[in-house]
Amino acid sequence: MVALEEQGMLNLAEKAVKTALKSGADEAEAFLNQSLTNSVTIEIGQISKTSRIMDRGLGIRVVMKKAIGFSYTNVLEDAAIEEAVRGAISFARASKPDKDWNGLPAKKTLPSVTGTYDRRIVDLHSEDLVKVASLMLDAAENTDKRAFPIEGGAGTGVLSAAVANSNGVGAADEGTVVECSLAAIGREGGEVTPECVEFNFEREYDVDPEWVGREAARLAASALGAKRIESGTMTVVFTQFALQQLLYYTLMRAVSADYVQRNQSALKNRVGEKIGSECVTVYDDGLLEGGIRTGRFDGEGVPQQKTMLIEKGVLRGFVYDNYTAGKEGRVSTGNGSRAGYLSTPSVDTTNFHILNGSKSAEQLVSGLDSGLLVYSVQGAHTSNPVSCDFSVVATPAWLVRKGEVGRAARAVMLAGNVFEVLKNVAEVADNGRKVGQLVAPWVAVENVKVIGK
Repeated sequence: MVALEEQGMLNLAEKAVKTALKSGADEAEAFLNQSLTNSVTIEIGQISKTSRIMDRGLGIRVVMKKAIGFSYTNVLEDAAIEEAVRGAISFARASKPDKDWNGLPAKKTLPSVTGTYDRRIVDLHSEDLVKVASLMLDAAENTDKRAFPIEGGAGTGVLSAAVANSNGVGAADEGTVVECSLAAIGREGGEVTPECVEFNFEREYDVDPEWVGREAARLAASALGAKRIESGTMTVVFTQFALQQLLYYTLMRAVSADYVQRNQSALKNRVGEKIGSECVTVYDDGLLEGGIRTGRFDGEGVPQQKTMLIEKGVLRGFVYDNYTAGKEGRVSTGNGSRAGYLSTPSVDTTNFHILNGSKSAEQLVSGLDSGLLVYSVQGAHTSNPVSCDFSVVATPAWLVRKGEVGRAARAVMLAGNVFEVLKNVAEVADNGRKVGQLVAPWVAVENVKVIGK
């Protein structure tokens, strides 16, 4: 399968829109995306396989008297696209009108972005990725013999998208990603630790596989000898992994206009209220340099932007796609997200950016008389997205005593409410890092309920 250039993708999208209009649609939109991925997989401490996968397809959305139909195809030939158009038309005719439909977005000038495409990634081959994976494994082995890599790998992706609609939107873009990751366990005597994971994921070729290997091994070895701790309330330092897991199912959904409009967000009618500590300022930044979800436009062709959500603890607004914005007479914030060509848009955050503080991570920890350093949590998916209550297992986690990170803590649970966490943020470090949709530093939170023995 030969990769399509940006202009070729846009031409196909525009052609699909014209076909839909000729077939009787009042409005039409076509979204086309293409991904070419190369990967090397690590299993049980060894490089096990390489793979190269290309996926591409086109999704067509049509509107007929405010009734919406959608269909898609992964065969980009005229006959298949025409069949997808007919399918969307058929679904629209069978659907009920949506009284809240306010039309597809109009054409707007698109912004420029930086740090999202690197030709060096495009030119990498499987042999290069094997070297990256080997460097990770060697670094882990040389760091601590008690650490054993169990899974991971290295990979690249070249991702292209094009969108066109009957209101004149027509846009195409291309980006790159590169990643390497390693999960390790600590083994000593009869003890085996939980998985400890480290990774780099970048839009430009700026990964350090040796650091990833060393850190995965260091974390796994330091998780050995874990002991149960007393229950109580204490200051907890959340790393980016733990924050991402905790916030994805709670705060990131609470600031979505879709959740707000469906009365599924505890933040409804609270814009202007103080919901967190003055240490907390959060943007949704679709234009962040090198951001994992940075792009010139969203899944509807609307320009992405930087949107303030929380300013020094005060709620300032929500993120919108074109549909939810239309329901309130607003303008989309460029947060129409799609799972590729297979889906219609829905509201989602881009780069959920918690701004850095002024202290280093080391200073954050050294200032604690006692507390807990939590690297990751399990069970965050069971959090209540409406109330934002959570109950999670902190693993791996380490006790902090007199400013020093000590032994690992075993079978520790954290319970509470995300908005209480926001209010009790005492300090924010300066070590911002990208972990999925989250861009954040370490955060110290006081009065967290910790359940031990």
